[in-house]
Amino acid sequence: MNLLPVKVKQLAHAADLPLPRYMTAGASGMDLLAAVSEEVTIPPGGFGVVPTGLAIALPDGYEAQIRPRSGLAAKFGVTLLNTPATIDQDYRGEIKVILINHGRNSFQVKRGDRIAQLVVASVVRVEWIPSSDLEETRRGAGGFGHTGWR
Repeated sequence: MNLLPVKVKQLAHAADLPLPRYMTAGASGMDLLAAVSEEVTIPPGGFGVVPTGLAIALPDGYEAQIRPRSGLAAKFGVTLLNTPATIDQDYRGEIKVILINHGRNSFQVKRGDRIAQLVVASVVRVEWIPSSDLEETRRGAGGFGHTGWR
């Protein structure tokens, strides 16, 4: 497997936290950690922006996607408000995660908690070709639920 070199800047408020890493040999995402100075409480139905203390310089042709952690969703009803969030190749600011609490109880975010996953992916740019007609397919214009509800 090829490794993609990506520069990462660990900001002062995250200097004592480990860098993101893959938790298993087959993982596609790395866990992002909360770089909060004190515990943050997200009430039921509420959301909050959580800093990671990281800034990155992606190579040309790549993006980073911030995705929810399935364990937080399954156990607490906590996910990302904008998912997947996109970190563009030319962004150099701190990566922050917008957590939303769909659960029934308040959710506490502590320093170093694993709050989201970061996946780096290649980007394909599109050149639009205006057309008055499109090739027919079996699905056609069938939209939401066109194959049945269950």
